[in-house]
Amino acid sequence: MNTQLMIDYLSALSMNNDREWYHAHKDDYKKANAEFEKLLQTLLLEIGKYDSSILHNDPKSLTFKLVRDTRFSHDKSPYNPAFRAHISSAGKLPVPVGYYLMIKPGDQSFLGGGLFADMFKDATAMIRDYIAQNGAEWERIIHEPTFEKYFTVRGTALKNVPAGYEKEHPQAEYLKFKSWYLEYPLKDEELKDAEKFVAKAAELFQIMKPFNDYLNKALAGFQMPSR
Repeated sequence: MNTQLMIDYLSALSMNNDREWYHAHKDDYKKANAEFEKLLQTLLLEIGKYDSSILHNDPKSLTFKLVRDTRFSHDKSPYNPAFRAHISSAGKLPVPVGYYLMIKPGDQSFLGGGLFADMFKDATAMIRDYIAQNGAEWERIIHEPTFEKYFTVRGTALKNVPAGYEKEHPQAEYLKFKSWYLEYPLKDEELKDAEKFVAKAAELFQIMKPFNDYLNKALAGFQMPSR
């Protein structure tokens, strides 16, 4: 698990973000990506100690490509210089929610959890309904002291409580949300010792697990839209 190899490659790609450089350094990518997959395999085993639902995953199936979709972006850089993965019982699909890891140089890495995608209207409605009906459990999870030490619930949100929900509901602020997620930022320095990093990541993912479990109970029966 050579995390420095990952950081060095991604830093170089960030400074040379074009197809010619990328293809000329394909071997460097393969080596760095292999190290990322080793890291994921080790992390899977650690997470599996408290969440066995993810153990069947193959690390290769959990990763995202470096290639960016630039069709609707002002930034036409062809690559996202980051190694990313989502670990859940259904792999890298956004639902069920799981554990998200992004390694990106320049202190832009982070650990995440919850629902990042806000384009699934059914998922948003299911979570809103569940929070509206199970507010006490929600409050207990997000205000647990260890959780609060590391995480704050984030997400894209409406200005007002949506129609169909009480404006004075105790969880009104969270009913405005369209996505509900957590992020724990990481400095490059924290990635240098791979074993320490995996231990810390596994510990933080365990702290966020009740939050993920809550959202997954809300999302029971959700079907990903067919393309």
